[in-house]
Amino acid sequence: MQSTWKRSIARLAAALILLPLAAATAAAAPAAAKRELLYVPEEQLIPDLKHNRATGIILHILKNYHYKKVRVDDALSDQVLDNYLKALDPNRQFFMLEQVNDFSIKYRYRLDEALLTRNLEPAFEIYRQFRRLVQQAVRHAQSLLEGEFDFTADENYTYDRRDGPWAVSLKERDEIWRKRVKNDLLSLHLAGKEGAEARETLASRYRSIETAIMQRNSDDIFQVFINSFTTAVEPHTSYLSARTSENFDISMQLSLEGIGAVLHSTNGEYTTIQRLILGGPAALSGELEAEDRIVGVGQGSSGQLSDVIGMRLDDVVDLIRGPKGSIVRLEILPKGRGPEGPTRIVRLTRDKVRLQQRAAQSFTIQLPEERQIGVIDIPSFYVDFKAQTRGDEDYRSTSRDVRNLLSGLKEENVEGIVIDLRGNGGGSLREALELTGMFIKTGPIIQTRDSRGKIEINHDSDPEVLYTGPLAVLVDRSSASASEIFAGAIQDYRRGIIIGEPTFGKGTVQNILDLNRYYQSDSEDLGKLKTTIAQFFRISGGSNQYRGVEPDIVFPTAENDSDYGERALENALRWDTLHPLDYSPLPPPTVSIEQLRRKHLERVASDPDFELLRKEIQISLENRERRTVSLRETKRREQHQELLALQKEEDGRLSGERDADEEGQEKRSNYLLDQVDLLLREATRILSDLTATPPVSQAADLQPS
Repeated sequence: MQSTWKRSIARLAAALILLPLAAATAAAAPAAAKRELLYVPEEQLIPDLKHNRATGIILHILKNYHYKKVRVDDALSDQVLDNYLKALDPNRQFFMLEQVNDFSIKYRYRLDEALLTRNLEPAFEIYRQFRRLVQQAVRHAQSLLEGEFDFTADENYTYDRRDGPWAVSLKERDEIWRKRVKNDLLSLHLAGKEGAEARETLASRYRSIETAIMQRNSDDIFQVFINSFTTAVEPHTSYLSARTSENFDISMQLSLEGIGAVLHSTNGEYTTIQRLILGGPAALSGELEAEDRIVGVGQGSSGQLSDVIGMRLDDVVDLIRGPKGSIVRLEILPKGRGPEGPTRIVRLTRDKVRLQQRAAQSFTIQLPEERQIGVIDIPSFYVDFKAQTRGDEDYRSTSRDVRNLLSGLKEENVEGIVIDLRGNGGGSLREALELTGMFIKTGPIIQTRDSRGKIEINHDSDPEVLYTGPLAVLVDRSSASASEIFAGAIQDYRRGIIIGEPTFGKGTVQNILDLNRYYQSDSEDLGKLKTTIAQFFRISGGSNQYRGVEPDIVFPTAENDSDYGERALENALRWDTLHPLDYSPLPPPTVSIEQLRRKHLERVASDPDFELLRKEIQISLENRERRTVSLRETKRREQHQELLALQKEEDGRLSGERDADEEGQEKRSNYLLDQVDLLLREATRILSDLTATPPVSQAADLQPS
């Protein structure tokens, strides 16, 4: 089990949209002279022949095989330019309006022609200008560190300028940086760093920003530009350069060792947690979540923390990686919190992910009057492909593990079962189909339409039903892909009740294509393309894409969900429909969904834990919507103390929940109703309402027809 707060505010499990930029990896060097040797000379920043070849192949694939009909025209060109400027300068702190207008005049409606003729010079020209502007801004920031700041003045700093205007002059841009430097100094003062130490930390930080930009080579520039094109088509379509592809393959092999977290760079400055690997030290700690930012890294229990803001992603990863059993300390700026902090330190022991901690687990929850509900927690739809290929008879998979868990729960005579899919981002389609088949007799489960319009239907042809009793499926906004296929089928067949939050809305199929298949060369590696080739549709006709699965009973945590999932991604494929298939849903349960919903609302309205949860959600939303911070020290200290108090209260509650979780990791256990997390507790109560003193006919209603 995860903590109430972590589970109720489950975060977006993003795809490979934000990829680390590939370049020569080097340990951070303290001396500026050493850094200069790593800079790529500007005259080398020109398109290569392999970039032209890769462009032609990518265009061919997208125009002929992508699920979405791709039109390379002025409308696409318009968005490619915006995407490219956003990728280079997401916080609008380097480019000025004059340059943006100049780019618009030259390229806004001509990048489509440039792509079609494989003319990549516009992308490289823009980058060369960007590089000069970064050097100019960083040197200005370093000069500001030599002066003094008035922290009694009542002024504000806009730290999130993603939707703000471009600076109209050099004077205005310098003012943006003056406030930034002032804010950075004040933040360090509040964290206990003063005087020369604080100024040297910032000088190093700003040098890191410059170095990260100056180290990018022509492959990096091509990747950023081509991804500005591919994401203008659809968000799950992306290009991996040869170096990034190599690093990606290595990371997949090594991802189960270390802290178990996938990282990416945001705003060119923060190293951000993209997702946690189930069973890894980061996930098991319960102290980290997606979109937390790493601002410092320290080795061992007491090693000095190194500031990593602005550092190359590769260098940050090098600091975090280490041998199994060693300790790394991360200074974390929590998701949704402004640069004023406060930050917190998370201590992790590097380790390998243990399969049993990623596997499905079960336990029972004791209800009043000696009744009990079974729970099966499924973190992903997994299968040990290597063991399966070897012919091992006891290879692990979701369906095999759940089969055994169901048998155990039935022996305990549970009165209902909750399948917990919160945080389950998907996995093997075959396993999702196998799991669905355990709860229905036979019939279609999902249909898939490819780019040519061909429709394929996946069926369950095995009449065996492993469990026929009352069933609930608990989902959240991070339940995606295979999780949505299972939950959607259970809902369509009326086999169980779906509870929680609208799911992620990932209803598309991707394939990774090696571009070298299209052009053979012993000296060039053209990289790979991840492209969307098909879309899933439910047997009832509607797609899970974009909208996700709408629960029968929606929890209060689902409020303001527009910032999550496919709904928050630009150019995401929209909801669509196919003709419904011929299938036989069960009769509606005797206790109506409306009755269950009414009881649920009455219960949570008077539940103090839900009231506290609503307050926490509101605070998180307010922090996320805030764009500015005060530069007046007295005011900042007041805010800092308030946030520290809130963090201490939250950490205390989560610490207690983690202790309870760790007690249950060793073996399959029984829990009292008040010992499980808030949302699972409520799901159990809803299922209990469904099973409490049922009419004689209800048992038949819940059987597959």
